[in-house]
Amino acid sequence: MLQTTARDIAALTGGALVGGATGDELVTGTARIDSREVRPGDLFAAFPGEHVDGHDYLAAAQRSGAALALVTEDRGTPAIRVEDVREALSALARAQLDRAREECSQLVVLAVTGSAGKTGTKDLLGTVLGAAGPTIAPVGSLNNELGLPLTVLRLTSETRFLVLEMGARGIGHIAQLTEIARPDISLVLNVGSAHLGEFGGIAATAQAKGELVEALSPHGRAVLNAEDRLVAAMAERSAAPVVTWGFTAGQVRGAELTLDDQARVAFELEVPDYLTTLSGDVVPAGRFPVRPDLLGEHQAANVLAALTAALIAGVDPATATAALDGATLASAQRMQALRAGGALIIDDAYNANPDSMRQALKTLAHLGRSHRTIAVLGEMLELGTDTVRLHDEIGRLAVRLNIGQLYVIGDGAAPIHHGASLEGSFGGESEHLDSVEEALAVLEHVVQPGDAVLLKSSRDSGLRRIAGPLVEHLAQRDGRDAPARTGAQQ
Repeated sequence: MLQTTARDIAALTGGALVGGATGDELVTGTARIDSREVRPGDLFAAFPGEHVDGHDYLAAAQRSGAALALVTEDRGTPAIRVEDVREALSALARAQLDRAREECSQLVVLAVTGSAGKTGTKDLLGTVLGAAGPTIAPVGSLNNELGLPLTVLRLTSETRFLVLEMGARGIGHIAQLTEIARPDISLVLNVGSAHLGEFGGIAATAQAKGELVEALSPHGRAVLNAEDRLVAAMAERSAAPVVTWGFTAGQVRGAELTLDDQARVAFELEVPDYLTTLSGDVVPAGRFPVRPDLLGEHQAANVLAALTAALIAGVDPATATAALDGATLASAQRMQALRAGGALIIDDAYNANPDSMRQALKTLAHLGRSHRTIAVLGEMLELGTDTVRLHDEIGRLAVRLNIGQLYVIGDGAAPIHHGASLEGSFGGESEHLDSVEEALAVLEHVVQPGDAVLLKSSRDSGLRRIAGPLVEHLAQRDGRDAPARTGAQQ
């Protein structure tokens, strides 16, 4: 956070000084909601939750050096008492961003949304922009009404680029987030089948995602996927100039897309000679090699999107592409490649929808040229009335892609197994397992050196709990220590 006194925070949030707070307390750190992460000078936000009440950890936060707390009840610790802590954080974030724009005329706020790939693209933007100046692009998916204010409140007087991920579960959600932090550059990746049950259909999804474009001022820039017709149509909703990207259409192009034998993507970035930055400078034209360490053809779209937005933000294309040489993602469990016991484990179990499931299976099929392939698939949540059909289609696709072995986990994912079994070419290659624990036990037995194993499901389906124990087991079986879970890919 930019340095702020308790008195000013109380005024910005409509709160009252309690617990002996004088108003002169100075917050010099950032806002935290986990007392274990508090550092000297931080602001601790105490949330009353279903299972844990942050107010019970006020003393612990104070011992760790918290300068002040946001609370809804006075517990005797220097604090600002407000009616709603989340609303207070939003108000404070809005004010901090306004102040940062006044103090740093070069600050650029970039926001990314899409049905799939937004966290990975946010990570890529962080890597590219970080090569050009101080950048905030936090690890993970801090893309809602709580995570976004916490991201904004990491601003300092040195910040040059602020990268925000904006998610939505219905119409109006992104509009609310942009009221907290209006972007200078809005990047829309795609409109797909994620959360169909909540949105009610593709058209409603497109309406919701397009709110990010509608938030732009005429001085901003919309960066749109020219190959997604619903995204490309958002140009009509933008008061700002539009820049498009794609491999077969768009102003900024990717060319000569390839996958190596390990399914790592590579392509050439083609920059036209008429592109200008947000500040009006001409972007150097030319052709630049792009060689990240990311698995799957679908990663190329995320990379190209991030590069296009970074060029508009003012990063030189040679600097931008060099920053991605060998790059992985900071956020885990997104096509994260882990190797142990001679096997390749692809951990993509943070989230799933039909589009990302298909992409992950195609990547696994590519690896089938040199590996036995095993797909471990769990339920895709929030698909509404189409859930059985969409799961069935995934099972049939696994057969058509010639995946070597399919394990389907849990009752909700059972239509994947049924679809595969009915496709006709599978015998015992598809097996339905009741639980994550059963799946782990089976995998520990069947995975052999040379195998490529995909773990894919929605986060709450539980497959995210498999990769760590499986990698540790394979490493111990091989007589080695388990590798650190560092590089992450989506």
